[in-house]
Amino acid sequence: MSQTIVVTGGAGDIGQALCRRFLGDGHRVAMLDRSGEALSRAVAALGSPDQLLGIEADVTSLASVQSAVGRIEKRFGGIGVLVNNAGGVVSPTLGTTQEADWLADIDLNLNGAWRCVRAVQDGMIARGRGTILNISSVNGSGIYGYPAYSAAKAGLNQMTRFLAVELGRHGIRANAIAPGSVKTQAWKERVEKNPEIFERLKRWYPLSDICVPDDIAGVAAFLIGPDARMITGAVLPVDGGLSVGSTTMAREFCGADF
Repeated sequence: MSQTIVVTGGAGDIGQALCRRFLGDGHRVAMLDRSGEALSRAVAALGSPDQLLGIEADVTSLASVQSAVGRIEKRFGGIGVLVNNAGGVVSPTLGTTQEADWLADIDLNLNGAWRCVRAVQDGMIARGRGTILNISSVNGSGIYGYPAYSAAKAGLNQMTRFLAVELGRHGIRANAIAPGSVKTQAWKERVEKNPEIFERLKRWYPLSDICVPDDIAGVAAFLIGPDARMITGAVLPVDGGLSVGSTTMAREFCGADF
């Protein structure tokens, strides 16, 4: 069944992969991003003018999000799915994190998702159905650097569970995807400094591989679809096994090769 889907942070690599997959599955998609220039490029690249609406919106402003929701409902009707994908990081360590950095990371990665939920939940409740999908991170359950971002993602995981419990009686499901490393432009500076960084990272992953944006989009398509109708409150790792354990560390502990 075709749905109206909102994707925040839609102009980024993961956001575009999500939108591309949803459009390919026959859905109507509203792509939100705070960068108007990046948004224009992404909309042009994806095509599908009848099924795709690009809106410049900032998830750190409730008024901006509410305005976007109004435009989406006017164009496509009621919103069936919200994908909270907007996010980013500022400081990599506690020692380098200033108060403004901490607050900015929390506001974008956690509060921004709450604002978007707040803007769509009344409509979902009125229709008696809806799906909320939060793009979280393995950082929400383990220590991989970026403390403020990680704290925000941990909060996002818990918010997902609260949404599942409180909104379930209205026919609304809420789940999260927790990716590990994903090959995106966010890694550009690090790759330029160390072109072998992804090869070096692979040794920590049981599958010895790194996700690409389409891996996230494929799981998202399942979680918003009818085959996942009884799944809610889940935080699903899509991380090549990183959150389960490290092959390299296990070998060291065992003193054996496998």
